[in-house]
Amino acid sequence: MENKNLQFKTNINCGGCVASVKPHLDNADGICHWEVDTTNKDKVLTVKSTGITEEQVIETIQKAGFKIEPLTIK
Repeated sequence: MENKNLQFKTNINCGGCVASVKPHLDNADGICHWEVDTTNKDKVLTVKSTGITEEQVIETIQKAGFKIEPLTIK
């Protein structure tokens, strides 16, 4: 399985929000690293995937109570 970076637009906009999603992302299978750029207007979540799908990341963030959508890179 190849490693790939997935990027998403979210409403995770502060350290408290990041702390809220941390246990969800840390416990998800197939993620080796993730980060949220809270300074970006789109609050970009980058996930380094080792098997997790885009759909699974979306489900995980929605369960944590946040909005998320795939980021289309132009």
